Amino acid sequence: MGDMGVVGNGVHDQDSAFGEGRRRSCWYEEEIEQDLRWSFALNSILHTGCSQYQDIVLLDTKPFGKALVIDGKLQSAEIDEFIYHESLTVFIMGGGEGSTARETFRHKSIQSVVMCDIDEEVVDFCRSHLIVNKEAFCDPRLRLIISDARLELESRNDQFDVIIGDLADPIEGGPCYQLYTKSFYEGTVRPKLNPGGIFVTQAGPAGALSHTEVFSCIYNTLRQVFKYVVPYSAHVPSYADIWGWVMASDSPFTADAGELDRRIKLRMKGENMYLDGETFSASSTLSKVVRKSLAKETQVYTEGTAKFIHGHGTVQKAAIQS
Repeated sequence: MGDMGVVGNGVHDQDSAFGEGRRRSCWYEEEIEQDLRWSFALNSILHTGCSQYQDIVLLDTKPFGKALVIDGKLQSAEIDEFIYHESLTVFIMGGGEGSTARETFRHKSIQSVVMCDIDEEVVDFCRSHLIVNKEAFCDPRLRLIISDARLELESRNDQFDVIIGDLADPIEGGPCYQLYTKSFYEGTVRPKLNPGGIFVTQAGPAGALSHTEVFSCIYNTLRQVFKYVVPYSAHVPSYADIWGWVMASDSPFTADAGELDRRIKLRMKGENMYLDGETFSASSTLSKVVRKSLAKETQVYTEGTAKFIHGHGTVQKAAIQS
């Protein structure tokens, strides 16, 4: 593949002296923090590109199969993306790769899904390359809209039973950190939910050391808007961390593990690979250190006090380079 060393996140060609003799391998490397990087070996680089909003890379990795990387951050990997997308429990904000729509359509009662992503190039790229989601993109119940999710929601007269934030991570210079703010949740999301409706969003790293980046702040922000808020997390191997989500509603969440299993069996097509009632109960039981931190969190996510995970979006990188 030639010499492909880069600064920061990206692909590196390097020698390895392990095993018998020396072998040459190509590796993907992601900078999780300033002094911490996560890497894995590649079979090949399937595609690279750049939209006006984000850098786009599709990798064929040795441990995780095909992996989608946007703005230097791994979005999903073929071998374990079911953990992430089954954990997003229908208006989909973002979701350009199609996996959340795919899982949503497994629910028998779904009549229509609106998926709104700002980046047409990412959507077209995923529709062409991620074969596992081909049926979701072709489902006649899907209405795909290329637009800013905030503007789209604000312009609509209808309401939704579920709104899902399958968004890119809030990184500096990224396209969607404003969709994690109190003003957005309060002025746009909450009014667009039907009575009893549920909002759920991905909320970034949620490990013992990483949860204070954005997870605790997003949780506290939603607590200022909704009556009932449930944080939960799961280990996603390709992310090299525990990942977090937050579910919110003005109606209480009363179903126990047994009731969740009954509803899954009654309402869903096929069997989940990861999520069932007991798993969700465990996922919403956070570790002591995370629980204490969430209880003490005071910061509210606003445009002026935005928090970011490590990394820079395309807009920010262009500003740095100019």
